[in-house]
Amino acid sequence: AAVFGARKRTVGGGAPAMRQVAIVGLSGRYPQAANLDEFWSNLKSGRDCICEVPAQRWEHARYFDPDKNKPGKTYAKWGGFLADVDKFDPLFFNISPKEAEVIAPQERLFLETAWETIEDAGYSRESLAGRRVGVFVGAMWGHYELFGPAAMAAGHPAIPTSSHASIANRVSYFFDFHGPSIALDTMCSSSLTAIHMACEEIRRGNVDAALAGGINLSIHPQKYLNLSQGRFAASDGRCRSFGEGGDGYVPGEGVGAVLLKPLEDALRDGDHVYAVVKAGALNHGGKTNGYTVPNPNAQGELILETLNKAAIDPRTIGYVETHGTGTALGDPIEIAGLQQAFAGFGADRQMCPIGSVKSNIGHLESAAGIAAVTKVLLQFKHAQLVPSLHALPPNPNIDFAQSAFYVQTELATWERRAQHPRRAAVSSFGAGGSNAHLILEEYAGARVEAGAAGSGPELFVLSARNGAALERYAERIVGFLEQAHGVALGEIAYTSQVGRSAMAERLAVVASSAGELKLKLAQWVAARSDDGREQAAGDVFHGNVNAAQYDAGSLIQGAAGRAFLDDLVARRDWARIAPLWILGADIDWPRAYGGGPPRRTSLPTYPFARERYWIDVPAVFSGPLSDPGPGPAPAPLAEAVRRTSYRPQWMAQPLPPGAPLAAPAGPILVLDTHDA
Repeated sequence: AAVFGARKRTVGGGAPAMRQVAIVGLSGRYPQAANLDEFWSNLKSGRDCICEVPAQRWEHARYFDPDKNKPGKTYAKWGGFLADVDKFDPLFFNISPKEAEVIAPQERLFLETAWETIEDAGYSRESLAGRRVGVFVGAMWGHYELFGPAAMAAGHPAIPTSSHASIANRVSYFFDFHGPSIALDTMCSSSLTAIHMACEEIRRGNVDAALAGGINLSIHPQKYLNLSQGRFAASDGRCRSFGEGGDGYVPGEGVGAVLLKPLEDALRDGDHVYAVVKAGALNHGGKTNGYTVPNPNAQGELILETLNKAAIDPRTIGYVETHGTGTALGDPIEIAGLQQAFAGFGADRQMCPIGSVKSNIGHLESAAGIAAVTKVLLQFKHAQLVPSLHALPPNPNIDFAQSAFYVQTELATWERRAQHPRRAAVSSFGAGGSNAHLILEEYAGARVEAGAAGSGPELFVLSARNGAALERYAERIVGFLEQAHGVALGEIAYTSQVGRSAMAERLAVVASSAGELKLKLAQWVAARSDDGREQAAGDVFHGNVNAAQYDAGSLIQGAAGRAFLDDLVARRDWARIAPLWILGADIDWPRAYGGGPPRRTSLPTYPFARERYWIDVPAVFSGPLSDPGPGPAPAPLAEAVRRTSYRPQWMAQPLPPGAPLAAPAGPILVLDTHDA
């Protein structure tokens, strides 16, 4: 069955004005949060996720000096950092370990995040291959290649690369997407700009769907030296968004993405809708008093333009996720721009809460926009407003009492306003003047009715590249089922069938309730942990396609075999279908849902292997750039367990004159370039 239905084309190819765009998939990793559940927990509890530069990145003591005027030094040593930025699962993406080592970590992390986002939406790689799917990603700081000269000096055979274009193109290549593939750098507004551009392509009818987001890492001290030189960094390791004493921002790392589709298509396809992008706009601040000085008039005009596009009264906006970098100048300018946009609509004083995720995780620069959007989507999901940190006492240059805004500093229920769904605005303003703004709305309408699968048992399927990954995957599903509430078993089973790529190691479970599914999966994992083998069960099936004694294709051959399989599926004979799927049979899953398939739902995504691929050149951080003198020797790096590949390499070298000719101890290979 086609994933995206055919759309009638009008004369001239124009798309309907302001087509609504749905966010149907979401994934991301942020400081001290390996997934979005952990990210929400940190936001909800008001956790400050900033720390000193980890020793695994560089020895910050060699570069740090609190004196802002010290040449060759940085007065900043804090940031928000991701775990395992050096880890990757190259074989999953058909990349050799040798190639993985030289690919920039931004490219690798975004590729994994793209897979997770598509799976979160309930789609498989195969279901989107060859489609008009665009990829838009914001990126900055391509510093992995800075390891190159030191790698050469140390005799390392591989030279690292950094290419923003490859971040997007690698995704399009792997998934076989045929839409535009664009990486862009508008500095701090990069990822929000990427999302807006993706939405516009959907509204014009140029793509069927789009993956959009951003990536930002801090892997080299050069970045901190740059930020300190420009006086951008905070001197105390705090992003004091709208708070007193803010003198800069704290750099943060993160990667995130959303999958976007036309709303009407999402409803037709039974997608899980996180929110609707009502409208967006971009502009530039033009010439101001300084290259990095924001323009409040331009910001206000941008917000007003977005409100007009969305045809929304600003008094119905229930929350604004601001840019909020925590600077004495930038924060008051942002409030002035917001106030300018809301003026004239009769907005009451201090009616609208605002906040900034930067106070929790730092300024993610090119990934700031996707982090802000993700925070808003999670607040929609949980109907709560989370606290913004370090805002008290407030910035004395902002008169909140005379404005329509106040900083949300406590966890609170997000109540709907009148008869309107929850709405939020998101701003990202680039340091060079490139501005972006979006308005998001929770989806509160009725989706196309899904078919009822009945009250009988369902077949849940799970697969991975190998047995260890399958166990980790099953553990994730068990953890999800322990926390899931109100998710129908039919939706879980259907999403597992059509929303995941079938791999070699397979597990199938027949269950009549989510509780029964959780119990059987937990028992299977426990049995595997005890002795590496599970006991055979009539409704739990496990095997490896490549190790099977029989091939499903040979068992079900010809028209009669296909008719037999189709009949099993139509009758939902899961006990017979399951072992055939384990053997590699290609199942037409939608045939089992004659009355219409259930809706897709968000399930845990694939557990990638965590293996280290990095250019290790300790000498690159042996001392400050301005001081080549001796210093304390760096601590020896622990040798990590890793996969290694070898290849022969022939080198032409003349025989030294007078060298003794020893008798060969084995066979001799003679290479001659002459024809004679």
